Amino acid sequence: MNKQLLTEIKEQLEKERDQLMKDLGKFANKDEKAVNIDFNTTFPEYGDDEDENAGEIATYSNNLALEDKLEKELRDVLSSLKKIEKNEYGMCKYCHQEISEERLRARPTSTSCVACKKTLTQEI
Repeated sequence: MNKQLLTEIKEQLEKERDQLMKDLGKFANKDEKAVNIDFNTTFPEYGDDEDENAGEIATYSNNLALEDKLEKELRDVLSSLKKIEKNEYGMCKYCHQEISEERLRARPTSTSCVACKKTLTQEI
């Protein structure tokens, strides 16, 4: 893989990491004691009325689902950045061949080549 592409992808992943951390920080607190990435969704306080309580529960439920999604994306981004540092980025974890530039540009956190991904999705 050429250095220019690797630099571009690294910059893109770093921006994505920063944005994900910012987005998670809007409704969740980072658990500093956790070994891995772990945020805890805060429970919103709208007031004491029953309507407000229902709104709090709905918001909290939505935020929990969003937290899970964003944490997974953040783990994928951090994993890709770590692979770049170890010079292991861009290799398919199944066939150990280089992942195409087009796939990495489209999805920088890819861990498999198109052929292996197609095979895996057909098996499911």
